[in-house]
This record gives sequence, structure tokens and C-alpha cells, in this order.
Amino acid sequence: MGVLRGLRAVLDYIYRLAEILAALCMIAILVLILLQMLARWSSEVFPGAPEYAAYFMAAASFLGFAAALNRGSHIRVSLLLNAVGPGMKRYVDIWCFAVSAAVVWYFCWHARQFVFWSWKFNDVSQAQDKTALWIPQSVMVIGGVILAIALTDHLLHLIFKGEHRIQHDNVETQEV
Repeated sequence: MGVLRGLRAVLDYIYRLAEILAALCMIAILVLILLQMLARWSSEVFPGAPEYAAYFMAAASFLGFAAALNRGSHIRVSLLLNAVGPGMKRYVDIWCFAVSAAVVWYFCWHARQFVFWSWKFNDVSQAQDKTALWIPQSVMVIGGVILAIALTDHLLHLIFKGEHRIQHDNVETQEV
């Protein structure tokens, strides 16, 4: 069991690190916007600021997906889950986690191919910044892999322990 506890600690650390990096990306967007405003007020030019803000926004989104999943912030359609009994609910949850994990792993595989070819062809952005596109694309793949790991983690936890590890929001559990 010591190995499983160690694995749990590593996974939780990865999820937390991705969440922190997503927050830092949001701060970077704020700094870029402020610098662009200062440049505009001082009649200077800050080329590439909107592009870098977009790269950081994509990075923040993908790095934050796993943390949002773990905190129950993703939109879950619980109408069907609330309509079925507890035994069936477990199977529906397993099916949902299995399909979503498979889809995200499939996305990661093809996104990795996309990054490889961007790197191979030395693809750069068309804007003034001329950033090598494999760099922001790599962050997308890393965030996607972390989400795929989180989905697989919840799927395995649901299969072997009978429940997933997603924290529930109080709004979701209230009955109308």
C-alpha cells in the first residue's frame, strides 16, 4: 500500500502544480495587459502582447482542466445520474469516465503529433512575435495529458473503490 500512497501523493502534487501554473499564467496575462496599456499611454509599441496573452490563456485553460475536474467545477449533467439508482449510477459514472478518458487520451496523441510537426517544420506564428508554435502547443499537450491522467485516476478509483474523488459542489447536490 506504500506504493499506492506514494503514487497518490505524486498525482496530487502534479494536479496542484498544474493548478499553480495555471494561476501564474493568469497573472502573466494581467501583467501583459498592464504593460500593453502602459506602452499605449506612453506612445510606445509592445509587439506581440495580444499573441502572448492568447498563449498564456490557452496554457491557463489546459493546465487548469485537471484541477477543475478534481474540484467539481466541470459541468456534469447529473440529471441522468440522479434519476437512476445507486447501483446503476456507478455503471453510468464508469462509462462516462471511460469515454471521457479515452477521448482525452486520443486528443493528446494527436496533439502530440501536431506539436511534433510544428517543431519539425519550424512553424512560427504569423504575427509580429514570430514565436515557434510548438512551444505554446506543448503546454496544451502537457495540460491535456494531466487531464487524461486525472480522468483515468478517477476511473480507476471508481472501479476499485466504488466512488470517484471529485469534490461535489453544494449547488449540485441540492434538490429542487
